[in-house]
Amino acid sequence: MNNQQSIQHITQLLQEQGYIADDSIAMSIHLSMLLKKPLLIEGPAGVGKTEIAKVMSKALHTGLIRLQCYEGLDANQAIYEWNYQRQLLYLKMTEQSELSYQEKEATIFGDDFLMERPLLKSILAEEAQVLLIDEIDRADEEFESFFLELLSDWQITIPEIGTKKAKSIPQVIITSNRVRELSEALRRRCLYLWIDYPSFEKEIEIVRSKVPEINEKLAIQICQFMKEVRQMKLEKLPGVAETLDWATALSAMHIDHLDKNIVESTLGVVLKDWQDIREAQMSLAELFEKTGITSKMG
Repeated sequence: MNNQQSIQHITQLLQEQGYIADDSIAMSIHLSMLLKKPLLIEGPAGVGKTEIAKVMSKALHTGLIRLQCYEGLDANQAIYEWNYQRQLLYLKMTEQSELSYQEKEATIFGDDFLMERPLLKSILAEEAQVLLIDEIDRADEEFESFFLELLSDWQITIPEIGTKKAKSIPQVIITSNRVRELSEALRRRCLYLWIDYPSFEKEIEIVRSKVPEINEKLAIQICQFMKEVRQMKLEKLPGVAETLDWATALSAMHIDHLDKNIVESTLGVVLKDWQDIREAQMSLAELFEKTGITSKMG
């Protein structure tokens, strides 16, 4: 299979899982798999960064191991942890045994007492997994150093027992919403993909795929409205996830077009900040005019 065929195959696999991918996304995934390098995906919240890892896992018929990052995340949650309760129980049970201190130490710091967290688990799997490191920008900068060794050499060093080398190399997807700037050391080890808000045409295609029962006129009006809302200066611009939530909700209520009352009463599906909702309500007449559906107001 040549490169073009591989890219087409990836696009098809993603589409079969309901993910509408353009050429840049398919090419990035292809290169990441070909070069066995992590793929760093950045972009606004809600544009489908995390979804890429999920659909890849389904498309490749392999497991998905997810590490959700947050402030204060450390090695115990991300890499490994010793089962201290089992260690203490073992030491208690062997108090009267003839085992030496060294023998006991060797035992309690063995694989039977090692708790694998996502990063370690991903490289010790017998078959290659999809490893999702989600929203890495929410973790502290110091956290990045924990897995630079993993991304460089596909191994993790555990002080008590030595280096654990990968049994399989995971397909690594790293996402970031750019809450903070990532280190150059991390960026150098990754391929890069930026995903922006979709074009009107692509968003229509996504809505049709994910909400097949939706009225065509309603789908078009929703995507037109979302396109204009994203031009506003809001605290949190709505992503594709909000578009799909809105489309699903309105379709479930058997609504076939937008009007003033419907939009005003369902803005909480689209916008998640009260100031944003107020701003949109004040600009509703302008939004409807730009989308060409002013006749539906009043």
